[in-house]
Amino acid sequence: MTEEVVPAKQSLGIWKSVIVGLAGLFYAYAVWNAVSYLITVAPAGINAYGWFVLIFSVLFPILVFVVAYALGRRRSAGELTIAIVAGLALVAVFWMNVAALSMLTTSFLSR
Repeated sequence: MTEEVVPAKQSLGIWKSVIVGLAGLFYAYAVWNAVSYLITVAPAGINAYGWFVLIFSVLFPILVFVVAYALGRRRSAGELTIAIVAGLALVAVFWMNVAALSMLTTSFLSR
């Protein structure tokens, strides 16, 4: 008459949910900004490398958010926050590189 106790799957928690929700808004803004820039620059004519960089700049924040969430979901709320903020910093640096590349090189926008 021994019963096996199966531990219930632990929920995310209110604080972690708030952290992920707020950070998700910042990551969504990065994606929105990249899509807006892509739509603005595309009619001017972009070479293949330009298309790659701009499409990757749309996908990069999504990939970083998924990785940051995967690294921090089983940790405390503070560690999750650190992982997500570090991911946001990485996205910001990447976006500054994309902006600098497109502003400094004319071949980026030429066919």
